[in-house]
Amino acid sequence: MRKRKKECISVFHNFFPFNFNYFCRVKQTAMTLVLLDWIIIGIFLCITIFIGIRFSGRAGKNLSEFFLSGRSLPWYLAGVSMVATTFAADTPLTVTELVNKNGISGNWLWWNMLIGGMLTTFFFATLWRRANILTEVEFIELRYSGKAASFLRGFKSVYLGLFMNIIIMGWVNLAFMTILKIFFNIPDQLIYLYLSAIMLFVVIYSSMSGLWGVVVNDMVQFIIAMTGCIVLAIFVLHSDKIGGIEGLKSKLDPEALRFFPVIQRGNEAKQLGNVFTLGIGTFLAYIGIQWWASWYPGAEPGGGGYIAQRMMSAKNEKHSLFATLFFQVAHYCIRPWPWIIVALATIVLYPELGVDDKRMGYVLAMRDFLPPGWKGLMLIAFTSAYMSTISTQLNWGSSYLVNDLYLRFLSKNKSQKSMVLVSRFVTVILGILAVAATTQMTTIEGVWHFVIECGAGLGLVLILRWYWWRINVWSEISATIAPFIFYAIFKLGFHLQFPVSFFYTVLFTTIVWLLITFLTKAENEEVLLHFYSRVKPLGKWKDFPLKTNHPKEKFGIQISLIRWISAVIFTYSILFATGKLIFHEWRELLILASISLLSGALFAFTFKFEKKINK
Repeated sequence: MRKRKKECISVFHNFFPFNFNYFCRVKQTAMTLVLLDWIIIGIFLCITIFIGIRFSGRAGKNLSEFFLSGRSLPWYLAGVSMVATTFAADTPLTVTELVNKNGISGNWLWWNMLIGGMLTTFFFATLWRRANILTEVEFIELRYSGKAASFLRGFKSVYLGLFMNIIIMGWVNLAFMTILKIFFNIPDQLIYLYLSAIMLFVVIYSSMSGLWGVVVNDMVQFIIAMTGCIVLAIFVLHSDKIGGIEGLKSKLDPEALRFFPVIQRGNEAKQLGNVFTLGIGTFLAYIGIQWWASWYPGAEPGGGGYIAQRMMSAKNEKHSLFATLFFQVAHYCIRPWPWIIVALATIVLYPELGVDDKRMGYVLAMRDFLPPGWKGLMLIAFTSAYMSTISTQLNWGSSYLVNDLYLRFLSKNKSQKSMVLVSRFVTVILGILAVAATTQMTTIEGVWHFVIECGAGLGLVLILRWYWWRINVWSEISATIAPFIFYAIFKLGFHLQFPVSFFYTVLFTTIVWLLITFLTKAENEEVLLHFYSRVKPLGKWKDFPLKTNHPKEKFGIQISLIRWISAVIFTYSILFATGKLIFHEWRELLILASISLLSGALFAFTFKFEKKINK
């Protein structure tokens, strides 16, 4: 038993550099729940199961209903579901750690991803919906041909649906387990029992209701999660120890309130007190290269994963575009500030926390400042964040394993209802595997960073396969394999560090897949014509518009570029304007509000212009 306990502690320490001696000190004052808290928790669980039962019949009709909600989701449901899925149990804790170490500007480690997110919105959302496929991996045999395409589809169904999916769920599980320990003083030897019980609950409603239940529950769970975070921010901000916004500002180093990092010579990001500094190389990697060149789960260039699933499940192309647009705006403008306010307050409230304990300030604030009833709501908020992420991963991963592996290669003649039963069974198996894998993930952090760097250079192929006819299956295969090789050469052989290793991997991977593209044959013209006829993409497609009688949209690329740039400016302006409003900085607020109005007006004008020229 002692050996097992040490192993459990090692798991948590590897994933979350958390001082367990400090944990032992706070253990005696962990959060206690009263009857009202438990009533709130019980109501939430009943609502979740009711939604699962309510949509079980509809989800059981066919695979399209189970995995894509019958392609009938309105934009607001699909968009909120995307936001809820990216709001994992550890997200507020991660933001708390970033802000404690680097001030508000530390959030640029994820704020930079807005550029790629908006690219997906205006260049790919309508195309994914138009493709009329069940999964992202199915796209491979729509765009490419031959045995190589079949192999790539089968490989990616296992790699993404099983391997990567379990890694992601394991990461989320470990974060949630850490939170449960603070809430309930759960011993290490029992924590997996609690996790299994909650995972079983998620598996039940996910397998019953398919994507319908996942999405509707996402809506409920996101509202609860954001309400809890906003309420916590209000209670903490107006506590006697903080004294409102002005009190918070007076107690903090002004550098912690900077919205932008300091750009300095050199390559690496550094921390100088509460000042977040970026080397020029790192800045270029984040802003100029990473968002388009690197593949990483949840932010794939060109869309992919559960983001593509939600786009494909929308009612039509317009709903797909606006769902993705809402996701980007909500992800960067609505969610962050309640977390940032609490994170800033924890700098004042818990100065004794060590460097590796900063993220736990958020949980300690919940313990110390929430009254009865609100504690139960906040626990539900974290549980909701956890459940929305896990339920999506279960449904999305099952779609790959069922549609792109089992149905494509193993059993092609099954009825739709029988395939839904298989899908439910696979969902259960994935849940079991996720818990089992979580107990063994002592090196997940290294694996995670490995996967991110080994996607360097793949992103451009994922973008261009929609816009350039010459991209073939060997382009994607070589771009998938090459980063692993160059990672080993530059990282392990020459011991280069990020961003230098990243730059070299992107450069050489790009050279490799370009050479492979021109040294191998283009895809079969019949396949390309079929793809173009169905998807009608913009870009370089030779004479395919004439052959398929689908002329290109006038100024299509130019309009998309204007929308992309204006939407990025609009979203960043709203993000920063909200911060200036919170901190009562009126002059900057007026400037940012003006920029957001101008960029929003330009964005809106493009729709009127497009409608006019395409009459």
